[in-house]
Amino acid sequence: MKTILVPAEDHESMPAVLETARLVARRFDSYVEGFAVQPAPADFVTVDPLSNLLISQIDESNAETERHARELFESFMAANDIPPASQAPQQARLSCAWLRPGVEADAFVGSYGRLFDLIVLGRPGRAAQHPRMAPLEAALFESGRPVLIAPPVPPVELGRNVLVAWNGSTEQARTNAFAMPLLRKAERVTVLTVEGGMTPGPAGDDVALSLVRNGVQATAVTVAPGARTTGEAILDHAKSLGCDLLVKGAYAQSRLRQMIFGGATRHILANATLPVLMAH
Repeated sequence: MKTILVPAEDHESMPAVLETARLVARRFDSYVEGFAVQPAPADFVTVDPLSNLLISQIDESNAETERHARELFESFMAANDIPPASQAPQQARLSCAWLRPGVEADAFVGSYGRLFDLIVLGRPGRAAQHPRMAPLEAALFESGRPVLIAPPVPPVELGRNVLVAWNGSTEQARTNAFAMPLLRKAERVTVLTVEGGMTPGPAGDDVALSLVRNGVQATAVTVAPGARTTGEAILDHAKSLGCDLLVKGAYAQSRLRQMIFGGATRHILANATLPVLMAH
């Protein structure tokens, strides 16, 4: 995980997002790049055509958004001794850069994110001060890359005690593969299977054995959810083990089905208090 992308905007979880990215960057000597993101004008403007006054207001708002996001990113990196990147690097090393002046729309997260090993975003919420869902969805469904979702409170550690939420799905297998650099560095990896939460696929014991063959200190456990949902059981077990990272495939069910009936991804996105590595 030598290259990390951090889409930055004005929400209360940005300190946690930056700290989460820093923890990974320190472990892998990574290059961290930031840029400002916000909804495209078409997402919140209903006037057509746009008046000159409205365009001017949007330009002023974009400039302020970019200035604030860049100051936050660069001051954090400087305070944590992460130096500016070389213009012509020979190889990736611990360093950082701001992409360029200006603000990008959410769709840019998905397209530009394809160049990076990891995209770091905040856990979305419904309040105005919370991270938005749109950048996360763009990253998950358009980038083809893993997304590390930071909790609201900055984590102290990341990737030493990891829970893999195995459900047999293609999405989870892909997420496990993306997580392998972190899993190999972990001191403890638990492959969790929740009864009733599986799709047709290999058992958790087989997954743990496969991870061991790849140099991962992994063990398997199966739990009964009782009256809990699968998502609740996953987060409860992560908390009981003191895990500092959850590896979870995103949306094994369709997003529409998750919206109507609920699902593990939806519950974890709403309630996780530890970093979550997701991919679709």
